[in-house]
Amino acid sequence: MKKFLALILAVVMMAAMFAGCQPKTDDPTADNADTTATKAPEATEGTEATEAAKPTDKTVTVGYTIYEPMNYKDESGKLIGFDTELAEKVFANLGYKVIFKEIDWKAKYTEVNSGSIDCIWNGFTCNTADDDGIARADKVDFSYNYMENRQVVVAKKDSGIKTAADLKGKLGAAETGSAGETYGKETFKDAVIKGFDVQTKCLLEVKSGTANFAILDAQLAKSYCGQGDYADLEIVEGLDSEVEYYAIGFKKGSELTANVNAQLDALAKDGTISALADKYGVANTAIKDFSDQKK
Repeated sequence: MKKFLALILAVVMMAAMFAGCQPKTDDPTADNADTTATKAPEATEGTEATEAAKPTDKTVTVGYTIYEPMNYKDESGKLIGFDTELAEKVFANLGYKVIFKEIDWKAKYTEVNSGSIDCIWNGFTCNTADDDGIARADKVDFSYNYMENRQVVVAKKDSGIKTAADLKGKLGAAETGSAGETYGKETFKDAVIKGFDVQTKCLLEVKSGTANFAILDAQLAKSYCGQGDYADLEIVEGLDSEVEYYAIGFKKGSELTANVNAQLDALAKDGTISALADKYGVANTAIKDFSDQKK
């Protein structure tokens, strides 16, 4: 029995000595460490370093149409523009990653009210009513007005169109559901106004001669008329609308409205809006002080 107990004691002592020889480590990459923590994603091409340093699962979807200089694509296919960059800066400050979704403009209210998009940020005229007579401000919540605009008539330089009387019996093109379509139907009642999906299509209709004139946002018209493929088109002076204002449209009751307004105010004060306005040629119409719009 004594020999048996001695043998057991010897085995226990050897086991204790072996355990004491094992290296102790706090290295989280060791086999016995918890490896469930995830790494922040690395920055990819076209992603700012701050985005990688501050990863976020929060996203916001911005509805837009192609509309230079507000939202359009450069030669590489990247979406750029005054509205595009301003949206990116505003939502980055609020901790969101922005997803841009091209929409059918006439379906904009359905898109935002269904939650398919979180806002309409695309040169959205706020101080007008739609063809149904209902004010747009009754359909969505608007941000601060951030830019002035007007509706203008565009025609070929040799069209002979100089006055409203010259539009009688003529075919005009306007974006369906736009302020331009409403303005055309209400103002030039002797003309025929036909709706198209996007404003750039209206320009093409005039260029090809399938429409006599187009009614467009001044911001877009100035970017195209007299240049490149549209060198033969011009804005007809004296047929423009009263001043309009662009604002961002949100679903009624959205918490984003107040948060975006706060960021617009901050970006106006730090010069960001002025810099973007200079970059995209809208310095004369961009609003850079929101103090008179605060409630």
